[in-house]
Amino acid sequence: MKFTLNWLKDYIDFDLSPEELSDSLTMAGLEVEDIIYQGKGLDNVVSAQILELDSHPNAEKLSLCKVTDGENTYPIVCGATNMKAGDKVALAKIGANLPPGPKFEDGLKIKKAKIRGEVSEGMLCAENELGLGEESDGILILSGSANLGDPIATVLGLNDVIFEVGITPNRPDCLSVIGVAREVAALTGQTVKHPDSSVSESGDDISSIAKVELQDSEKCPRYSCRVIKNVSIGPSPDWLKRRLEASDIRSINNVVDITNYILLEFGQPLHAFDYDLLEDHKIVVRAANEEEIIKTLDDVERKLTSSDLLICDGKRPVALAGVMGGANTEVSEKTKNVLLESAYFEPVTVRKTSKATGLRSESSYRFERGVDPNAVVKALDRAAELIRELGDGEIAKGFIDEYPNPIEPGEVKLSLERTNKVLGTDISPEELARIANGLEFEELESNGDEHTFRIPTFRVDITREIDLIEEAARLHGYDNIPTTLPAVAMSSDKVNINKVVQDRLKEVLISSGFYEVINYSFEDHELLSLINKSDALKILNPLTTESSVMRTSMLPGLLKNGILNLNHQEQDLRLFEIGRVYLPIENSALPNEIRKIAALATGRRTPEFWGKEEFDFFDFKSILERGFETLINKEDVEFLDAQEIGFLHPGKSARILVNNSEIGYMGELHPDLSEKLEITKKLYVLELDLDELANISKQKNKTFKPLPKFPSVRRDIALIVDESTPVGGILEEINKIGSSLIEDAAIFDVYTGEHVEEGKKSVAVSLHLRATDKTLTEEEINKVQEKTLKKLGLALGAELRTI
Repeated sequence: MKFTLNWLKDYIDFDLSPEELSDSLTMAGLEVEDIIYQGKGLDNVVSAQILELDSHPNAEKLSLCKVTDGENTYPIVCGATNMKAGDKVALAKIGANLPPGPKFEDGLKIKKAKIRGEVSEGMLCAENELGLGEESDGILILSGSANLGDPIATVLGLNDVIFEVGITPNRPDCLSVIGVAREVAALTGQTVKHPDSSVSESGDDISSIAKVELQDSEKCPRYSCRVIKNVSIGPSPDWLKRRLEASDIRSINNVVDITNYILLEFGQPLHAFDYDLLEDHKIVVRAANEEEIIKTLDDVERKLTSSDLLICDGKRPVALAGVMGGANTEVSEKTKNVLLESAYFEPVTVRKTSKATGLRSESSYRFERGVDPNAVVKALDRAAELIRELGDGEIAKGFIDEYPNPIEPGEVKLSLERTNKVLGTDISPEELARIANGLEFEELESNGDEHTFRIPTFRVDITREIDLIEEAARLHGYDNIPTTLPAVAMSSDKVNINKVVQDRLKEVLISSGFYEVINYSFEDHELLSLINKSDALKILNPLTTESSVMRTSMLPGLLKNGILNLNHQEQDLRLFEIGRVYLPIENSALPNEIRKIAALATGRRTPEFWGKEEFDFFDFKSILERGFETLINKEDVEFLDAQEIGFLHPGKSARILVNNSEIGYMGELHPDLSEKLEITKKLYVLELDLDELANISKQKNKTFKPLPKFPSVRRDIALIVDESTPVGGILEEINKIGSSLIEDAAIFDVYTGEHVEEGKKSVAVSLHLRATDKTLTEEEINKVQEKTLKKLGLALGAELRTI
């Protein structure tokens, strides 16, 4: 939205400088994006008169002019053809710096020059060379009343400032100069001076010369018009041209320019029809028929739908409502009589039509945001009177106003106490009244703290109390709202044990070279049944058979990831996924959702080195134990035989228990299943119940011990046990001894072969012993060792290996 400072001052008195006005509007929510000082760069451009005009002796398309500014005479070489001797023109004298614009992108400095052998001491300027328009047909011809030697900025009334303001979509009322004036009034405490909308009528009564038929009052709640006869179509006066050009609107003729002027002044789009081209002198407002055609002012035929709204005469469409007029009733230099339209079109209808047709206009821009339905006639009258004044027209008596369901202003209540509480301010009743008066909000009732306001229909954004509070904040000044800290009690965040468990396992897997994958929760029923035989929740409308059920295990998705990678020659894999499985509940529409983590690995143990050792069960077990370290007590974890899990290798798998609760499984994929899935490598898999693990982890008592002051002692013993004895059972029995001197125990070797009886195996165990209050003696160490051997002998039949 562009307007000039002097134009704004027609409606509101204030003493703010352009910079102060810019700051005030911006802080009130109307961001001033640019300030342009008109006439800047035209200091050495003056009004002058052509004394003589001759042909250039060396160039057919150039002329030689003698020009005077009232004091001196200058020879000028000019390429224009629209001037004659006696015309007053804009002369850029030597030293003038013409501003950047459509003609000279970087501006132009005027110098003395010799053109085709003739001296030129300046330049006769066209409008676009002065930065005043996009195009020019020749040099600028000034009014005969212009004083010679006056600065061109003074002659053309360019001693003004253009403001460009960014208007948010919820403030269509500010898409007008009067709307901006209301904002200034609310900021300064002044009152808006509305333009006079009275009209001088004469001639026939409009009811005898025009008719309006409103067939669709939903899409067009209000339609008004006037008829102006015997209009003289011609150029607009300079003041009107300059205001339109300052707003980037090209001057066309006086009638069209007036409709554009009212659009900028009131924010109300208007349209002028050539009255004599309207069949039956009638207007019909109706919905378009499917695939109906209209040729708009841009000479493009557009195919419409039934959702579009048309303005028609007695036989055909003449305008696309709220968007653009039709070419068949356009006002031209031949026009004598005008039917002037002012209407309120439903915003959604205009927005859809504008988008569907690809037509964006100043009118549609305003209609689709919402214009004031109760300013339709006021804008109509103002435009009609201007046409009478500037076009010597005769306004027919009366006007047509089809408004079957008047739109009434709303009412909103506002509590001043609540306003100050929400904003943290101390706005007084007097300041609230000042803001309301500036915005033209009528106070209907004041009952102590509570105020009731009538909201004008031009403010489509005000419907609730909080909207009025926002207005109070804007116009009181955001910079006047004090900065305060909220009065809240400080408390630390509670630990989310579920996240702690998930993050710990994720961290360990990633540090071990695993990559996280994300799969859909939908799964292939056939593949899922190979892992989990229980029923799965079926999808009612699956996209494919491969995604027909909700997964009850994370493993099928990982297996598909693994197969895909192996088929692409990625032989060293480390993948994991965290997600939910969905277990059906009998007599329930919703399943039980359980968070799980699953992992898959195959290939070399250390693919980044030259080692050829393959990843195995114990590598996976080691990674898992490292993940458990900070979550649960080591002695609470058990790895038990998993022969009943059919999809795992019976000798290389384990069920994982913590405190006797099963939380998952791990192991090598069964060779039969690998063969069925055409997997040629050994795959190791893992799946854990994160929810159950989190519940157990909550119960872990974390204790902190001081750093030891005394040295530890390591004692290694080799035991002979049955080959079927799990080595984990040996550590479990050592933990049961309960000696405070045993700090740690670990298996560091398992051996079968020479010197070990068949059916037996040798297991090497390291005992780490330490006392917290002294250095252990040899006698104390031996006693612990003997106690350990006795316990293992009784529990597992273990014997001390001597060879």
